[in-house]
Amino acid sequence: MLRFLTAGESHGKALVAIVDGMPAGLRIDEEYIARDLRRRQAGYGRGARMKIEQDHAEILSGVRFGLTLGSPIALLIQNRDWENWKEAMSVSHTETKAEPVTRVRPGHADLPGALKYHQEQDVRAILERASARETAARVAAGAVARRFLEEFGVQVHSHTVAIGGVHARPVHDIDWVALESSPVRTADAEAEKKMIKVIEAAKTAGDTLGGLFEVEATSVPIGLGSHVQWDRKLSTRIAAAIMSINAVRMVEIGSGLAAAQMPGSQFHDVLQPGKTWKHVSNSAGGIEGGMSNGEPIVVSAAIKPIPTLANPLPSVDIRTGERVAAHQERSDVCVVPAAGVVAEAMLALVLAEAFLEKFGGDHVDETRRNLEAYVKGIGG
Repeated sequence: MLRFLTAGESHGKALVAIVDGMPAGLRIDEEYIARDLRRRQAGYGRGARMKIEQDHAEILSGVRFGLTLGSPIALLIQNRDWENWKEAMSVSHTETKAEPVTRVRPGHADLPGALKYHQEQDVRAILERASARETAARVAAGAVARRFLEEFGVQVHSHTVAIGGVHARPVHDIDWVALESSPVRTADAEAEKKMIKVIEAAKTAGDTLGGLFEVEATSVPIGLGSHVQWDRKLSTRIAAAIMSINAVRMVEIGSGLAAAQMPGSQFHDVLQPGKTWKHVSNSAGGIEGGMSNGEPIVVSAAIKPIPTLANPLPSVDIRTGERVAAHQERSDVCVVPAAGVVAEAMLALVLAEAFLEKFGGDHVDETRRNLEAYVKGIGG
């Protein structure tokens, strides 16, 4: 069983990720993981924090001579900004009193978290862990899952579909290498210019913007997931994973909302005759009955605007009940391009888990043999 955990606060000493259940024999190194961490930090509209951090995941365990051992893989990402927050985020009891945060932000975890965990005297205890900084650890863990999937030809990519009401035109056969040079990670050059302009306008106004991204996985074998229980469905697991990303408010698989407006004769994907199982279209987004059907898995998600605004919204002081301006600290204007990278990590982790569930193997060579026998058996 593949699983992962993360730990760490936004301004604490470090972030930690543990990936458990990865088979032995997988080649992985720190530079491979660093590539995805750099991609997460990029994107037009990111805040000043990205200029401070240069995320690098140190492999602490589970790898020897560049190969996984089958034991838990521990990853450590140091927070450079910790130097500026040693007193405010001290682990030890200290007489130094950091300025408490009591002005809650609309749209953030501040209010429900403070009330649930009885942190009304200082909401920082909540906002530090609720921060999207935690996704750096997910991207590091997801890079390990991506490397595993690559062994079997599975590729995972994402691109920005919309930012602040500016939509990119559909582009088929995206050049994924060229896409990474786009500051907003879109394949539409004209939309890119407009997206940058609306981000600049939001920044000037002290506001934030959300948008849409799409993530897809290709060469996924038929049969990952299961129809027999709700929580074994691949669609259930993917939707939950993508929905867990900070600020995501909606997830679509395949045609999603558009499917509700189409007759079945236009929506459903007709099989092509031939020696392999292929469909004429992919409205289902690669999943039927909770199982992968051999087509690319396509997932879209909507990101709400970041709740920390440079021009704060009105709010309430959780300690006094008085009307105040919401708490404000360094933040991003738009994170849609980066969110796509985080979604790649989450999709990779779900698919790697389902892959090992189906094909097993304590060593990647064993997994490969099992996959090859399965594909031969179903005529794939």
